[in-house]
Amino acid sequence: MRGPGGPEVLEVREVPTPEPGPGAVRVRVHAAGVNRADLLQRRGRYPAPGDAPQDILGLEYAGIVDQVGAGVTRFRPGDRVMGIIGGGAYAEAVVVPESHAIPIPDGLSFEEAAAIPEAFITAHDALFTLLGLGAGERLLVHAVGSGVGVAALQLAREAGATVFGTARSPWKLDRARELGLDHGIRTEGVGFADEVLERTGGAGVNAMLDLVGGAYLADNLRALAPKGRMAVVGLVSGSRAELDMGLLLRKRLTLIGTALRGRTAEEKAAATRAFADHALPLFAAGPIRPVVDAVYPMDQAAEAHRRMESNLNFGKLVLSWDV
Repeated sequence: MRGPGGPEVLEVREVPTPEPGPGAVRVRVHAAGVNRADLLQRRGRYPAPGDAPQDILGLEYAGIVDQVGAGVTRFRPGDRVMGIIGGGAYAEAVVVPESHAIPIPDGLSFEEAAAIPEAFITAHDALFTLLGLGAGERLLVHAVGSGVGVAALQLAREAGATVFGTARSPWKLDRARELGLDHGIRTEGVGFADEVLERTGGAGVNAMLDLVGGAYLADNLRALAPKGRMAVVGLVSGSRAELDMGLLLRKRLTLIGTALRGRTAEEKAAATRAFADHALPLFAAGPIRPVVDAVYPMDQAAEAHRRMESNLNFGKLVLSWDV
């Protein structure tokens, strides 16, 4: 990006090729996922961590290892890998710690693999590590048609949870039902807590994944069951809201804030490992698949950003060097 601004600040230009140090691998990127964090960074509202390039966007990649640093034992040149990164995934080459890379399951294209890491690791970490979601519980996922929302829906259904999902567009709820959504709730112009309580016989949901933030907080607390847990992952509708602390105490609720990008290398490695150990076999077996909304050539990254800003996508938008 030339500097903060609209999609028009994105351009393709030559930059130095990075070299892997000890314990790191270099990946020739074939495809990269697009995330709302990219849009915020492009606007100058979400700077990259200090160890990531400030002007090259991208938090997830899929490609082929082409060089390894000293001490690397898990991968060798020619291996197909995917993973998360603090920034720079839109480039043709990235260098990552080997502990942050994941083998791409057989049968998945690079474009499909690039739609997995950020969404699925974020969803898996929030649902199971932070919220402790279990079989038989009720989960509400806001923005269920987003990349993280679609990932959370599939992971939760596979874990035996009953999934409620919200979206502003009815067609997104229809698409989510095809993936196993139990209860779809439209949020355009209406609240959702009353509907959640009605559909649960007044019990509410045990857990909640909030990718919206802002004005949803009051209804979130109302929709949670006693001892309910909520993880806030996104703040699309704003970062401030009034908290009813009386309701928080009476229901003995747990509110958790989480972000993957700013974690330490060790924390990212742990989240990656937990996802790979638990969920990666599900991709190989087939019950869980990445949902790719559209694939754009890398030189059309601005168009992908415009589509996401217009909320037209269901699932992930992907950029590719191969199309």
